Amino acid sequence: MKIERIHHVAYRCIDAKTTVEWYRKHLGMDFVLAIAEDKVPSTQAPDPYMHLFMDAGNGNVLAFFELPNSPAMGRDEATPNWVQHIAFKVDSVKTLEETKARLQADGIEVVGVTDHTIFKSIYFFDPNGHRLELAADVGTPEMYAKLDACKWEMLEEWNRTKRAPKHAAWMHEKEFTGAED
Repeated sequence: MKIERIHHVAYRCIDAKTTVEWYRKHLGMDFVLAIAEDKVPSTQAPDPYMHLFMDAGNGNVLAFFELPNSPAMGRDEATPNWVQHIAFKVDSVKTLEETKARLQADGIEVVGVTDHTIFKSIYFFDPNGHRLELAADVGTPEMYAKLDACKWEMLEEWNRTKRAPKHAAWMHEKEFTGAED
């Protein structure tokens, strides 16, 4: 078997209409499909829902479920809020910076621009509390080759020690030391 692509990734939302409007306004995503039923097709459970689908570009779909009869949504309190996030690729650092300014002008708190050496990112939350990342690739073929060459060794070292291997520490050197190019 070979996976072709992600068909869609689904998250829960607080309010379907607010979610569609927010993603259209702030990320320019088109609203492509809505499905609603009074029971779940896969389990036959009586649980009304609104399932909406947003175009995340290049065949990628971000979907949401509003579940009005379920307890209020929360998050995994044992996992730091920076861990679980959805990252979207944008075409340039300029787009990243312009989007950051636009989001902030709309009152949305934005972290970054964070320099990951091979890409730069900004981070913010949607109205449902999901953390989002916009990333612009800036790496060179040499950087990607260097990371590819050490990935298995890093994984094995992590598996043995549960300590961060330093093979790719160069990626965040500027962020941690404040060094400039």
